Amino acid sequence: MTLGTRTRIQHRAPGDAKAFGAASTALRPALESPRRPARVLAVFPLGVYLEIRTDVEPSVVAVVTGEATRLPNAVVLSDPLPATAAGDEAAVGDGCIEIGRLTVRVRRWWDPAPSLGPIELPRLERVLPRLGEICQASPRRPGLADGGAGALLAEGCARGSLTAAITATEQLMGLGPGLTPSGDDMLAGVLVALRQVGRAAGVGRAVWLADWLAATVAFDARTRTTPISATLLHCAAQGQACADALAVLRGIAGHQPLEPAVHRLLRLGHTSGADLAWGLRTGVSAVVELAGSLRTAR
Repeated sequence: MTLGTRTRIQHRAPGDAKAFGAASTALRPALESPRRPARVLAVFPLGVYLEIRTDVEPSVVAVVTGEATRLPNAVVLSDPLPATAAGDEAAVGDGCIEIGRLTVRVRRWWDPAPSLGPIELPRLERVLPRLGEICQASPRRPGLADGGAGALLAEGCARGSLTAAITATEQLMGLGPGLTPSGDDMLAGVLVALRQVGRAAGVGRAVWLADWLAATVAFDARTRTTPISATLLHCAAQGQACADALAVLRGIAGHQPLEPAVHRLLRLGHTSGADLAWGLRTGVSAVVELAGSLRTAR
């Protein structure tokens, strides 16, 4: 994902300041734990990324403005961002975030993995081709070439092959350039779709597969990819996603128009939106295939 250009943000005058934000419930364990030191990992025009110095997950907290992509590990501010730079000291815990002289307190929470409600399999079978058509017509393409680990992941998930899916997952983590490599974004889309759509459609095999892939991600992500991407993979393993990906899932479920949601997702970052869309489409396709296999077996 292309998050922006590194820069020092200087929107506030010096002095102690307080701000309030809306936080993802994925961050509740980190924010409600005792205060722990953190450091500023990266600074962009619309967001500051903090890495908590502990083994807690999510280990990276995104403090962003309302104009930024709402990531599943984000605290959204209505106030300007603090003046800070990569490497600066910070702290997270006791219900707040400290960055320089700014203290951010959470006033409300939002869910990065809302329930989709029940989805009938015939609806998935109708929607899936349209999702593919929209993606194919877009000039935005996934960052990795066709074939390779992506194709192995798609095939393994569709067949319910744990060996193939885990092998592909290990190959995709950290694959590609950027703070969130293409392989991670593709894998995140698959993880979210398997869990969220599989649960909504009542396809237990898809959720079972998501559980195993989530365990693989939890074991390997920190050593295979960037801290920001490892945190987003951890969130995806729990079914948590950015707002644009969640909108596509709601479109698939019939809660909002699908096409505008897919187009918004595809515009995200340089290739991240296309990578996530590929993953969502692959995960939904696997849910349909696994459901068909269960019907045939009966």
